[in-house]
Amino acid sequence: MMSTEMGRGLDLFREGDFPIYTLTFVRDLPSAELLTRMGVDPETLALRNAMDLSDDLGDDLFDDEEPVVTSGIDGSWTWAWEQGGVHGLDERILSAVSMGTEAVVLHYNEKPMHWFKYAVGGEIIVDFHTLQAIEPTGQDPARLDDTMRPLGLAPGQVAPVHSVLALVEDAFGIGLTQPDEVDDERWSGRLLPLPD
Repeated sequence: MMSTEMGRGLDLFREGDFPIYTLTFVRDLPSAELLTRMGVDPETLALRNAMDLSDDLGDDLFDDEEPVVTSGIDGSWTWAWEQGGVHGLDERILSAVSMGTEAVVLHYNEKPMHWFKYAVGGEIIVDFHTLQAIEPTGQDPARLDDTMRPLGLAPGQVAPVHSVLALVEDAFGIGLTQPDEVDDERWSGRLLPLPD
């Protein structure tokens, strides 16, 4: 099955109505460590189920200055989901979370556009967005070409719908598993404002 079809790891974002989100994926890093590296307020970092998250942080869920972030693990990748923020796109945050490992950031907003960043050991390797024809930048902007081109993600081309989701799935085997039960707990907290 091609990754642009249903049944893949990020189908939640193909099917759901999420006007803005930023997903940060880091290989082989515990959830609490990922959120700490992202700059979570330590006083808000805790394991919470869906009800506790709503009770504790529900009013701030879509705050763009101090967004709420939830985390989980899917295979070898730990994910952090900001439903209203863009902290994961910040180069300082991406450098911190990818130190000693690799990280993928996927941002979406209603313009509509996707923004993709891939970093290894604190360095951004590939960086592009789909607001216009893509022009990858970074330390090695052609690193993912073999996976990108079959998905229609070629320099100077307009990105097909959901092609960036497919890239994340195909190049890295990334998914995002939601809790099976309302009582399942995930690490979560409120991110501190980004420094100027």
